[in-house]
Amino acid sequence: METVKIIHSLLRWGVLIFGLLAVIQGLTGVISKRNFSSTDNKMGLFFMIFCDIQLLIGLVLYFGNSWFAQLRDSGGAVMKNATLRFFTVEHTLMMIIAWILVHVGRTAVKRAALNKKHSKMLIFYGIALLIIIASIPWPFREAIARPLYRGF
Repeated sequence: METVKIIHSLLRWGVLIFGLLAVIQGLTGVISKRNFSSTDNKMGLFFMIFCDIQLLIGLVLYFGNSWFAQLRDSGGAVMKNATLRFFTVEHTLMMIIAWILVHVGRTAVKRAALNKKHSKMLIFYGIALLIIIASIPWPFREAIARPLYRGF
């Protein structure tokens, strides 16, 4: 499981980088009113792909590290403990919501009129990225802190 944690930690940076790039593409497209390009499309696609991989690895950790078992067996105690509650409920739920927003956003961008694609990108990917950033156990978050980089 330690290797899976390391991979999950490293992939976070791909999610953040491509999420930021997708939001920037959406913002600059809205501001400059430029045409939707293949680069815009690729940033959203790569953001979604990294989110998909990250979710799969996160689910392996969730069920393999006994987070789910702890919640199932002693939900009341888990909810009273801030650290356990974060990893068993808050982090998991918020990341799944962000993942859904990325997928709904990708579909919305594809279906939108050409002049609305950038605004859809900005809204959906922007909200998803904010949720992701808020749900990461950054080192400065004392009770739930995790390192910025886990080494092999």
